[in-house]
Amino acid sequence: MSSPQKPKRPLLKRTSIRIVLVVVALVAAFAVYELTRPEPPLYRASGQFMKAAVYHDYGSPDVIRLEQIDKPLPGDDQVLIKVHAAALNPLDWHYMEGAPYIMRLMGAGLMKPKDPRLGVDVAGVVESVGKNVTKFKPGDAVYGVGDSAFAEYSPAPEGKIALKPADISFEQAAAVPIAGITALQGLRDAGQLKAGQKILINGASGGVGTFAVQIAKSYGAEVTAVCSTKNVDLVRSLGADHIIDYTKEDFAQSNQKYDVIYDNVANRPLLSYRHLLKPSGIYVLVGGGGPEESHAFLGPVRNWIKAGVLSWFVKQKFATFLANINGPDLMALNKMMEAKSVTPVIDRTYALDEVPAAMRYVEAGHARGKVIIVVAPES
Repeated sequence: MSSPQKPKRPLLKRTSIRIVLVVVALVAAFAVYELTRPEPPLYRASGQFMKAAVYHDYGSPDVIRLEQIDKPLPGDDQVLIKVHAAALNPLDWHYMEGAPYIMRLMGAGLMKPKDPRLGVDVAGVVESVGKNVTKFKPGDAVYGVGDSAFAEYSPAPEGKIALKPADISFEQAAAVPIAGITALQGLRDAGQLKAGQKILINGASGGVGTFAVQIAKSYGAEVTAVCSTKNVDLVRSLGADHIIDYTKEDFAQSNQKYDVIYDNVANRPLLSYRHLLKPSGIYVLVGGGGPEESHAFLGPVRNWIKAGVLSWFVKQKFATFLANINGPDLMALNKMMEAKSVTPVIDRTYALDEVPAAMRYVEAGHARGKVIIVVAPES
């Protein structure tokens, strides 16, 4: 019996071309849909105005302007916060630049941003509440995640804010939401960190890293922190047991084994971490690289895909996750701050009209802790 013939290359080539053409057609159709579909209002306007940092085109921090825009009214399940302080995150410059480009197809806006407002981490005082809100009232000092945090007023969902501890400032509270919860959920849920385990934190001096070091210590872990020379004293003050200065030593060449690796930087091939993990160890990918890696279709999402695929073929777990901002986890962070086991680290503060300068500083990737926008200074 003769063996079956292999498919001829011309047939394979035609099939590949057809697949590519179908994908291109689908992307083009989606692009047309995004460009032509009517957009619903972003929020209910109050008829009054407020100052806000906005952007109408994608690009560098030069696209950000301080403008008068409609002051929003809270939705039924929202509170309206009079903003005292807000914090910058890598998420903000991803939106500002419209990168990686897949973000534009996923709702950010294909050719220009759909929502011109910027900022999510917010702290301030409740101005008014929606009709379904039961946990907060006007006058409450709160912090969490809202819209247009780089503005005088920010609407925020009731489920994504918490009361501010009395003994921390609005600036400190604004530093907490995304960075603090990313550290908490990454260690507790993705990393399954337990007392007595050894953890390596790469990028220990940044916004997420400074929280991760403190939370890991509060869990009773033995922490090895990776940072530069200028940040060694800061990271040591946060409680790190061991510090690796990456300007003098390559942690990837170490023979030490860790139960968890918490990576805020993602500056190495994933396979280079395998020998650092114990056989049942967990690698948690948090960071996706700097702005220079974002100007591609997938950008840092490529690393998430690689981590997921790698976990299929090795015993160790390579985990990725997106932070889920919620009230209970903000309250968990409140307890840590009240117990003094976690203290937000603030690098610099800027005024509302200095958001472009603040964004340039964050974009450079060398912030120690969090960068804060002070909207209404505390008296």
